Amino acid sequence: MNMEQAYKDIAPRLRGLRDALDMTREDMAAKTGASVQQVADYESGTVEIPVGYLMKVAHCCHVDLTVLISGVEPHLRGHSLVRKGEGLSVERRKDYDYKSLAYRFSGRKMEPFLITVPPKEEKDMNLVSHSGQEFIHVMEGRLEIRVGGEALALEPGDSLYFDSQNPHALRGLDGKEAKFLDVIL
Repeated sequence: MNMEQAYKDIAPRLRGLRDALDMTREDMAAKTGASVQQVADYESGTVEIPVGYLMKVAHCCHVDLTVLISGVEPHLRGHSLVRKGEGLSVERRKDYDYKSLAYRFSGRKMEPFLITVPPKEEKDMNLVSHSGQEFIHVMEGRLEIRVGGEALALEPGDSLYFDSQNPHALRGLDGKEAKFLDVIL
């Protein structure tokens, strides 16, 4: 599924959930901290929908993030095993490859992703911010993360924990992609 198709698939679920709960766009904006225009844009299926926004909608509407992303209700409660290469692809950013690692577990308190970022020029890094906290553990390659105005180079085995409201951007270093575990709370 390409990125534009992912937005088009998620957008009606956002609209449908809001409608089912008899919420206006203004209500959703107030609950998520987004502007009314952002709510409309995300529901249009034409713009990138930040995972932070999806997490806020899931939390305030008492639904699972997996439902918003895939349309399928997670059903496992005791444990959820995801074998290598089997994570749910979450095509939400054109420059990163996201795989959800707990998409089948119902009632998650955190969102673990396996993320691969390509190398890129410093000028091509895009700062993002969202609510919550984030834990990154580098598995392969070298990763640069810009957070809080500081550029940090992480090597395999290095970890970083930070407030996701701080604008942050990522890129692979040395002309190679970087792969890391990213847990968002």
